[in-house]
Amino acid sequence: MSRIMMAGAMVLLSLAAPSLAQETSQPCDADTFQNLTLFGGEILNITTQIHTNLTFGPESFLTQTNQFPTNITGLDVCEVTVTYTHPGQNDTINALMWLPQSENWNGRFMGIGGGGWATGSGVVTLQRPAADGYAAIITDGGHPMVPPESEPPFWGLTSTGNVNWALLQDFAAVALDDAATLGKGIVRAFYGRSQDYSYWNGCSTGGRQGHMMAQRYADQFDGILATAPAINWNEFLIAEYWPQLIMNELGEYPSPCELEAVRLAALEACDSLDGVEDGVISYPGQCDFDASTAVGKVYNCTLTGENVTVTSAAATVANATWAGPVDANGNSLWYGLTPGTTFDALVNISCTDDACVGNPFSIPKDWISIFLERDPDFDMTTINRTSFARLMRQSVNRYDSITGTNDPDLTDFRAAGGKLLTWHGLADQLIFPNGTSSYAERVKALDPDADEYYRYFEAPGIFHCGSGPGWFPGDALQSLVDWVENGVAPEVLEARAIPDMWPGVPGGATEMRSANLCRYPKVMVYNGGDPNVAESFGCQ
Repeated sequence: MSRIMMAGAMVLLSLAAPSLAQETSQPCDADTFQNLTLFGGEILNITTQIHTNLTFGPESFLTQTNQFPTNITGLDVCEVTVTYTHPGQNDTINALMWLPQSENWNGRFMGIGGGGWATGSGVVTLQRPAADGYAAIITDGGHPMVPPESEPPFWGLTSTGNVNWALLQDFAAVALDDAATLGKGIVRAFYGRSQDYSYWNGCSTGGRQGHMMAQRYADQFDGILATAPAINWNEFLIAEYWPQLIMNELGEYPSPCELEAVRLAALEACDSLDGVEDGVISYPGQCDFDASTAVGKVYNCTLTGENVTVTSAAATVANATWAGPVDANGNSLWYGLTPGTTFDALVNISCTDDACVGNPFSIPKDWISIFLERDPDFDMTTINRTSFARLMRQSVNRYDSITGTNDPDLTDFRAAGGKLLTWHGLADQLIFPNGTSSYAERVKALDPDADEYYRYFEAPGIFHCGSGPGWFPGDALQSLVDWVENGVAPEVLEARAIPDMWPGVPGGATEMRSANLCRYPKVMVYNGGDPNVAESFGCQ
């Protein structure tokens, strides 16, 4: 490993024109990158390391974002880590990049998104793009990438009552732009020329980040794949707490078995809306199942094997979770989960021998306690319908200029020639897909020709970012590349349901199936024949 200190260096890169550059890699040594600069930043340190003959398996869909999993063998890369600060901001950020050798480089640069509160999800997310020939970069955004240290109680406040604005802005946007700029500089220094094309690939927080790049830094990426996006950040994070509020109001906390029984009842009622009974609700917007019809019925709990009777409390919580939050006057504040989606993430509870209590999902809990109440010891059970609506308003008013990524005006991105491709699983248990379809409608309303640079698809039966019994569009990245480089805009996304696709991830497909996901607002329509093959479906 080599190392060089670059405090205060502001020397411009001197590079040959791409047309004259030779396809040879420079040494994987800090001296190769000594002329890196960053406007508004001070480079503190550059380290490099050579990795050879690396081997990886498809442990999780998080390690191979938006792609069908594959085994990786014989991977050789140059790893570059740039540590820098924004003078006066008291932050320290690390951008980490993997560079294939020149003979294996495909001429493309890629930024990789994070997840949850992690601006980047760790070096594991660089494995697949580097194996596919991309020069790929991630950033830690100024705080650790791994829980629990990645979570706001460790960095979100400078002290009780005082938000760490610099680190929040780094997480939300600034470090993403920095990483793109640094990554392109590293590419020029290592390969002797600029990339042919630049791409972003991310899901969840990574999907929000991709939309941020399109909206705020429109010329950084030629193509952006931003899926299950955590856009509408300031609204949906508050909405995720709604089921917990309902349980606290009732003073009852339905068991996971009861809620799973309600979910299965909804699935039974609405599975066949598309003409096929396959364990997937393809049209959740048409499912008007009322959970109260399941009250008093006895179900065999698939989680424990025991019989369970559905209570009225379980039905009330389920219906409220599907409907989404409302204010004290019954006015809708945001969307809810789609029927048939698992409840376990947002309607989570903790039980002892004596009683059960709510156990909120950590991301909305941290958003409310750290960034809205600015008190890590805030008692979440004190939230009522009135204060819930106030929190929703405050979240938008205080933070839309920082974390907001729901601006439908993509004028600058269109002018830069960019392409934004996104999909959202209709069984997403964390981020409400109706928020994404609403954004797509607003983009289209603002620009009727938005299909030229923005396309959205829905994936029935797919959980958050992947897995689930439905069809996963694991070739969407290639569809984006074809759109950017060959002008072939995707009308459908080829998708597959593959049993045991992600080892150790439950709830996946039980048999091999294929389908073509339809460009929104079109939906998949069963035309008859073998429901396991794409040819049996159309779009309308």
